[in-house]
Amino acid sequence: MARVLDAHEVEVEFVDAERDELPGLLDEGAVDLLVSAWLPRDADLVQHGMRVLGTLYRPYYCWGSYETISSVTEFSDDRFKTVFVAQSDATMMQDVLSQTPVLSGLTVSVCNDDALYDTVQKSRLDGRKFLVFLAQPHALFHDEAFQPINDPRFSQEMEAALLVREAVAACADQDMLDELSEMTLGNKVMSALEYAIQIDEMDPEEAAEAWQRGRLVAR
Repeated sequence: MARVLDAHEVEVEFVDAERDELPGLLDEGAVDLLVSAWLPRDADLVQHGMRVLGTLYRPYYCWGSYETISSVTEFSDDRFKTVFVAQSDATMMQDVLSQTPVLSGLTVSVCNDDALYDTVQKSRLDGRKFLVFLAQPHALFHDEAFQPINDPRFSQEMEAALLVREAVAACADQDMLDELSEMTLGNKVMSALEYAIQIDEMDPEEAAEAWQRGRLVAR
């Protein structure tokens, strides 16, 4: 994406914002290109003067684990002791957990969103058996040993789309918009980028360049 913008001589300034800050920033005109809105979950953001471009990847909520288990049908009350979840996903997880009686005895550990990765890794080193409720892609999925567990109740894929400000799109180079709309990264690449930025503490632009040059491997 940065390569496309650079090729069209567009100067990029990154704005890092929480989800609840986005409507205000969009209304202020502080964001011209949003990466990325999860549709239909974030469909309300389109109402703030934005236009949907192409699909970058397809996120979905799931259980994740380092244990060998492929489906919720394999859950048992003595296999796991704890379920970890980020603060932003805690309410959704509680709704699903209430519909899964076999996991009713689990201890729920709610983490700050940025602390989920480190919390999970510490528990793994301690030899604990646990589940994680999260959305794929995520830095945790950069490790092939960490796998999603199928649960048909919430495994429906969303579309992670670019949103461009209508006023910007109206005067932007159409070739540039076409190139952006055709970009597809996929969940594995996004997990690798999340890992590079959150865990290796790479600058987003540096991580994007590393991927473009083949130095960032999607596992």
